[in-house]
Amino acid sequence: MLLSYLKIAWKVLLRRKFFTFISLFGISFTLMILLVLYAMFDFTVGPQTPEKRVDRLLFINRLGLAMPGSDATSNPSYSFLERYVRPLRTPEKVSISTAGGSTVAYLGNNRLDLDERFTDAEFWQVLDFDFVEGRPYNESEVRAATRVAVINESTSRNYFGTARGVLGRFVEIDGVRYRVVGLVRDVPATRRFSYADVWMPITTSAEDIRNPDYLGSCIAILLARRPADIPAIQREFAQVVAGAPVPKLGGMAFKEVRVYAESLLTATVRDESNEHGADAGVGRLVGIVVGLALLFMLLPALNLVNINVSRILDRSSEIGVRKAFGATSGTLIGQFLIENLFLTLLGGLLGLAMAAGMLHLLNGSGLIAHTQFGINGRVFLGALVASVVFGVLSGVYPAYKMSKLHAVQALKGGTNV
Repeated sequence: MLLSYLKIAWKVLLRRKFFTFISLFGISFTLMILLVLYAMFDFTVGPQTPEKRVDRLLFINRLGLAMPGSDATSNPSYSFLERYVRPLRTPEKVSISTAGGSTVAYLGNNRLDLDERFTDAEFWQVLDFDFVEGRPYNESEVRAATRVAVINESTSRNYFGTARGVLGRFVEIDGVRYRVVGLVRDVPATRRFSYADVWMPITTSAEDIRNPDYLGSCIAILLARRPADIPAIQREFAQVVAGAPVPKLGGMAFKEVRVYAESLLTATVRDESNEHGADAGVGRLVGIVVGLALLFMLLPALNLVNINVSRILDRSSEIGVRKAFGATSGTLIGQFLIENLFLTLLGGLLGLAMAAGMLHLLNGSGLIAHTQFGINGRVFLGALVASVVFGVLSGVYPAYKMSKLHAVQALKGGTNV
């Protein structure tokens, strides 16, 4: 029966090619936009290299000192993280690194602008970098402030002229020579808490790790033993922060320390919004995004509803024959919904292909460093869900309209319901 319905749906689509083209264009274009945005979102906060275990990671990247009518907000300092985050018992691993910055590498008279990050040895254990050659620097090298570095493939090509065989060679960064011990695949700039062109031991940075101030330029990444431990880690950290003394800054007496251990999504939103609440406004943002997505789908869905109603009325005699031979309203509704889902799934496949092409263009544009957007399983599933939702939204009313056609009137070509 299903195969028969699909054959009928295909013949109906071919019968009125102009209406079919309009329907497919509206569906595919709408889904293309939504899928491109979803792919970019997934590539930014989804489980991607090097944050593959994103369901086990927590990030501490913003610290606020609050007082009535005034707030001071920045990254936390190294000493704050070392004092109140490193000793946490619940996480499996805790990493402290700088929030990132810009630097310059010199090869003779050639200057190369790079993004740098100084990290501890645990950084390479909580994250999953794709090493092409070599290894990360270890704890003894960090403790001894050894001038070693891990670089990405792009830096290797731009600096040494090759992306292989650079281990043991030296890269000069801000006048200081670092020996390359590891080479990793490029990390997209969208992964803001791990991205860099070159990574070096935090003990070789200009960061004053002994400065007791709470505000600084560092972040912490916490790895849970399993996803279920995330709430326990957040509770433990909240208790530690509640017991931390509230500092004075520039003669101002603050009333509260606001800092959270949060998911990659929440930390990314907080980095942009500077919100003070525990969820950084993520709930409100998700509501707005979902609402806008539904509104964006509404116009083509209404257009498809009108086209479907017109197509149904053109098939009134067929519906009358089906009813005369005993077809129930439920059978007719099911048939039309299958036909409409067939159309929207076809539009979804076209939208998926168009989205892949658009993402390819974005990758080639170089707008975001080292970014390779693509269609993965989650994006494909999103396309499938969106197509089904589209099909149901645009098919329910026309199917109901079909079920209300009277058999005798339909056989005469009437369209009143």
